[in-house]
Amino acid sequence: MSPTILLLLALGLGLAGWLAARARAYGFKREAVGGRLAALPSYYAWYVALWVLIPAVIFVVAWSFIAPQMVTNSVLASPAAANLPEFGFLRSTILNEALAVARGDAHGVFNPLAKDLVEPFRDALAQSRMIGLAATIVIGFLGGAWAFLRIKPDFAARTRVERIVMAILLLASLVAILTTLGILVSLTFETIRFFGMISPVDFLFGTHWGPDPMSEAADPSRYGAIPLFWGTIYIGAIIAMIVAIPLGLMSAIYLTQYASPKWRTWLKPALEILAGVPTVVYGYFAALTVAPVIRDAAVAVGISSASSESALAAGLVMGVMIIPFVSSMADDSIAAVPQAMRDGSLAMGATKSETIKRVLVPAALPGIVAGIMLAISRAIGETMIVVMAAGAAANLTANPLEAMTTVTFQIVAMLTGEGSFDHPATLSAFALGFVLFLVTLGLNFIALRVVKRFREAYE
Repeated sequence: MSPTILLLLALGLGLAGWLAARARAYGFKREAVGGRLAALPSYYAWYVALWVLIPAVIFVVAWSFIAPQMVTNSVLASPAAANLPEFGFLRSTILNEALAVARGDAHGVFNPLAKDLVEPFRDALAQSRMIGLAATIVIGFLGGAWAFLRIKPDFAARTRVERIVMAILLLASLVAILTTLGILVSLTFETIRFFGMISPVDFLFGTHWGPDPMSEAADPSRYGAIPLFWGTIYIGAIIAMIVAIPLGLMSAIYLTQYASPKWRTWLKPALEILAGVPTVVYGYFAALTVAPVIRDAAVAVGISSASSESALAAGLVMGVMIIPFVSSMADDSIAAVPQAMRDGSLAMGATKSETIKRVLVPAALPGIVAGIMLAISRAIGETMIVVMAAGAAANLTANPLEAMTTVTFQIVAMLTGEGSFDHPATLSAFALGFVLFLVTLGLNFIALRVVKRFREAYE
């Protein structure tokens, strides 16, 4: 039985526990002197429902990892698996073929050895489903029964429910924090391995990038990442921001201060549609429309060396893509400025434009900076537009009409290349990711400092 069905079953048991506990609480309320309980009936209901759901959901999650291995071990212990190869790709292929037929995902097998394993897989799957179903019902029932028997008129159900909810919220926060730490640790270990092969000085300060995944000996002179970092900053943090910041900020000012409610109703959703367009579509637009126009325009003014793949094309389209990030945050921040500050400025004789420039924008600067930093992080991490419009050449140049690449593109290229996982070319992807992580972290730290400073000034 699939985990989804088991989760739905757990929800059904939780609903039954909720209804039963609520009915019991109303019974207590009718019998109590003055009709007063230690908590509202809904808290009694949620207390029982949570004690049904939480243990059942924990079991379902654990069972989704345990059950496949248990099924495989059961099949391998059967006489039909005696002729299987010991290890290797062929063994996995045979097992997967038999499992697909047993599940109904395939109509037949190609390997004769897999045919004899179909029935053992069916029996093991049926046993696994029965165990999962029975265990979910039993665990949910036991948890609900224990909680149901505890509820009394003087039972502080509200306090217990709030503690459980607080624990769930804390767990969610810890998951996010531990995920970040896990990413950092994984990057750190692989980066240390890479720096054991290539000097950090050569990597961080070298100006030539051209790893060869097929070479046996690593050449430190080919692992200079400066062109990649420059390309990332040049495309994502310079060209894109030159487009996104003015257009996004001016759009937000117009929508909040000048546009009529009717126009705002139409313009704001239309602007935010840009955030929902897939990046591959932007990539097609940059490669098929923007890049040829830029090249033809450059040739028309006498620049014959203009490339069909350019940093300018990728940066312009990337800037258009992240306009909603700047506009939405700036819009909300400007709209949140107290009306008294606007009225006070206008009452002192300032014009509307002066009020916007000297009062609204400075007061909304924390939100504007947050939107800009979010946009920069989004641009730095973009891959598809760079792949399709900027090219793969690691050039250290300030000419926006030349091909250029970024860190994210090279990470994908190194991890999907033909080299082994222990090769420096492959491990360089982790070093690039680690440096990019530190840069993004530094930008966020700076943004927080700026936000804190201006928030204190206008609170």
